[in-house]
Amino acid sequence: MNPQPFVVKPGDYPRALNVLGEGITVLASREATQGYEIFLQQGPEGSGPPPHSHDWDESFYVIKGSVEISCNGRTTTATPGTLVHVPAGAVHSFTMGADGCEMLSVTGHTGTASSLFTMIDAEVPPGPPDIPKLLEIAGKCNVHVGE
Repeated sequence: MNPQPFVVKPGDYPRALNVLGEGITVLASREATQGYEIFLQQGPEGSGPPPHSHDWDESFYVIKGSVEISCNGRTTTATPGTLVHVPAGAVHSFTMGADGCEMLSVTGHTGTASSLFTMIDAEVPPGPPDIPKLLEIAGKCNVHVGE
């Protein structure tokens, strides 16, 4: 099946998924592109995932605010206009800066991030996270937490 051209305008965005307090909007799913995925990520200060790895590349482009991104033991503060690329298998994490952050993220063609985010939104209620449930969901999506 060949991917078809598509346009997603702000009024057409799907509902942002609540992923532990971070709003993640799926702008392009793997099904739509037949490959990569694109997300708009918006989070308040302090939000972001713990150290983890997965078998797909991931790149982040900061639009507003700042985010501290760690990858394989190296940390950088990314501000608007900064692109950070994380190769498949690299242990990485990020924490949104003082005024929060808005960024685009793009995954490689083997990514299952949209499935991960959708399951977390559906199965993990707001509030203190259910760690065993999060680890179960991560495992289903080939995400390795803390590795």
